[in-house]
Amino acid sequence: MSFFPDEVIIEVLARLPIKPLFKTRAVCKLWYGLPSDKYFVKLYNQVSDKNPMVLVEVHDSTKPNSSLICVDNSRGVSEFSLDFLRDKVNIRASCNGLLCCSSIAVKGVYYVCNPMTREFKVLPKIKDQNLTRFYPDSEATLVGLACDPSRGKFDVVLAGYQCAGSSRRPDKTFACLIFDSDSNKWRKFVSFQEEIFTHMNRNQVVYVNGALHWLTGSSSYILVLDLNFEVWRKVSVPDETRYGTGNRVYLLESDGCLSLIEISDTWMKIWVMKDYERELWHMVDRVSLGCIKGLVHGIFPIAQTGECVFLATHKQVLVYHRTSWAWKEMYSVQNNATLPLWFSAHAFRTSIFPCE
Repeated sequence: MSFFPDEVIIEVLARLPIKPLFKTRAVCKLWYGLPSDKYFVKLYNQVSDKNPMVLVEVHDSTKPNSSLICVDNSRGVSEFSLDFLRDKVNIRASCNGLLCCSSIAVKGVYYVCNPMTREFKVLPKIKDQNLTRFYPDSEATLVGLACDPSRGKFDVVLAGYQCAGSSRRPDKTFACLIFDSDSNKWRKFVSFQEEIFTHMNRNQVVYVNGALHWLTGSSSYILVLDLNFEVWRKVSVPDETRYGTGNRVYLLESDGCLSLIEISDTWMKIWVMKDYERELWHMVDRVSLGCIKGLVHGIFPIAQTGECVFLATHKQVLVYHRTSWAWKEMYSVQNNATLPLWFSAHAFRTSIFPCE
């Protein structure tokens, strides 16, 4: 190892998966301290930021608990578990290596965890139970996780329509609760909204430019929560996707920018918002779906980079390489899966980010 300077070794180690990286801590004192070194953590997260993956929760009818599959374009497929939480949970949001999970057994219990380092934080219970009386089943309509590695903090957002009085019917009151990891407290504000959200809209929350973004059920605009000013606002979508095309539209992130993927019977169009302030969209790719013609109606984009797009079907995870125009199957589930893969698929990337 004396042939290589420390700077080169650190660059190599920053490209390891987290599990092998932590095993190397036994080699020497320098390597042992790397996962807690600020420079190395920043470098590792920057490298991982260029390698998004797909995290899929596989529900197997023959097993009591679901398993988590991580599909990585460069490293293949790996499996891991959230058993360190000691609770059965649903993954509600993913951001920069952290997951926000809700307890299935106990309503209103939320966790933020790093599944690679197996660190987690139980969020404090919300004291005012009236604020969590979300329609229809007390579960928040929208759950967002905003993890900012540069500031070393994260925010969790729970938002939804509140039930009117003692009834189970919703009104237009849209309650928003924000947990701040710096203060370890919840804060709240109320607004009025009239939009609905599909399951995929709720899953595909994007954190860019200090704000959380959800595509509305009508796909007519993007609902944005500005975390700096705690206000809701609307962002336009490309005119071509808004006016009666009948195509499916999905919201993703692409190299730090908002992106929309539009899917028709024969084409997949990729839009990127190049100018966030002026809300200017550009179509950066138009992909023929002839090679996967039989899968088109059941395929859903989950994550992407400038080089590839990950998509999930009922039983497969596919990747499309934009430079070579090639499709590849990355993962296929067995016949005893009870839910389609796209139902619980999230964009993911590894990071060394502490939950505390």
